[in-house]
Amino acid sequence: MKRVFLFCLLASVFVLGMSAQTTGAQIKFEKKTHDFGTFSENDGLQTVVFPFTNEGDAPLVIHQAIASCGCTVASFTKTPIKPGESGEVKVSYDGKGKWPGEFSKTITIKTNGTPEAVKLYIKGNMTVDK
Repeated sequence: MKRVFLFCLLASVFVLGMSAQTTGAQIKFEKKTHDFGTFSENDGLQTVVFPFTNEGDAPLVIHQAIASCGCTVASFTKTPIKPGESGEVKVSYDGKGKWPGEFSKTITIKTNGTPEAVKLYIKGNMTVDK
């Protein structure tokens, strides 16, 4: 009987200890995809902002924002984002002088949080006016 009681006590302490652990930083984007639609090369740079929130209990740091090609540039909040606070990733597409038509690009965001990497997507259709 003592063994059963001791086992139950240790199991309870273990379960309570696991639930009390911190979750760390957790990044959550409001949206992960943006469609620029159809636009002319003469319209210039196309830009979108992807807002996010740190839903964890530790500061969130973005280490990198890696675009799938040189025509796409991403900038992001550089300072640590406290739990409950927000930041943004700004993505710009410059198709000037590139092939017209539909495009789809990926931006990989690397963080110290969960998930460690998040993929954002942009797409659109660039036309060339003559």
